[in-house]
Amino acid sequence: MMRRREFITLVGGVAAAWPLAARAQQPGLPTVGVLNPGTAQGNNPVAVPFRRGLGETGYVEGQNVRIEDRWAEGQFDRFPALAADLVRRQVAAIVTVAGTQSALALAAKSATSTIPIVFLIGEDPVKFGLAANLNRPGENATGINTVATELEGKRLELLSRIVPSAGTIGALVNPEVLSAATQLTDLQNAARTLGRQIRVLHAATEHEIDVAFTTLAQERAGALAVGASLYLFTRRYQIVTLAAHYSIPTIYQRREFAQAGGLVSYGTDIAGTFRQVGIYAGRILKGEKPADLPVIQPTKYELVINMRTAKALGLEVSQDMLSIADEVIE
Repeated sequence: MMRRREFITLVGGVAAAWPLAARAQQPGLPTVGVLNPGTAQGNNPVAVPFRRGLGETGYVEGQNVRIEDRWAEGQFDRFPALAADLVRRQVAAIVTVAGTQSALALAAKSATSTIPIVFLIGEDPVKFGLAANLNRPGENATGINTVATELEGKRLELLSRIVPSAGTIGALVNPEVLSAATQLTDLQNAARTLGRQIRVLHAATEHEIDVAFTTLAQERAGALAVGASLYLFTRRYQIVTLAAHYSIPTIYQRREFAQAGGLVSYGTDIAGTFRQVGIYAGRILKGEKPADLPVIQPTKYELVINMRTAKALGLEVSQDMLSIADEVIE
């Protein structure tokens, strides 16, 4: 069971994405039900690419489609009830946005075998029974796998290129993520290939994050890789601040870390995946079946390097690394 905070903020606050105006839309329009793990407060830029994707298929909110939002407010046990509510309302499609976790999509799939489901997850949907296979998912669910939890090895390789002197690299992993074991295996395999030692530290609370960095400093780890986790993402400012305080070069899975002052990030273009979720929802509204729509895995990943942080750490980033970066923060 993941902690409540793990779900309160998703992709910068997914829950806040969908406008309250949807509630006032005229009846008779096809409805897309959106299951969010977070809260309805705040503002979320990923709503724009989602609606853009819908618009690319001809659907405009308030004109020929309506959106019904359901927020779990970080309470894991609310997922089944929220999914059941959308099923009772006979929505035309259900969209689940659960970041690195499959639990929300699984709740929707348990609630209905007929209403189409479009999921956004960071794990293998076949492994968790959401799809028969990636090319032809079968049944009523398809979507996008951001492979957020499957890039740990690549992140370690990039980090070792930026900090070649790091003989021991820390790995900060949230043990409550279902894919934690897979993350560790990927990191350990990559470390062996690169000839590095891995020091694994677990953290699922603010205090455990503090302790992890104290341990890394005491053991003089040369660098750190932060594993994919919604909770660790919500604590990005704490983590980035500690990495700077202890002068530990660190790589992350989301560009928001680098924008907050982290050294480097490597991961999926989240805005692009939300656009694709919107496109799939629109195609389904037009009559296509989820069973025939392949699960999409991103082919484009973003490498962001914060040169201000690199200079503060006394690191020389090679021109080769800078040339392959999608963004360099000066």
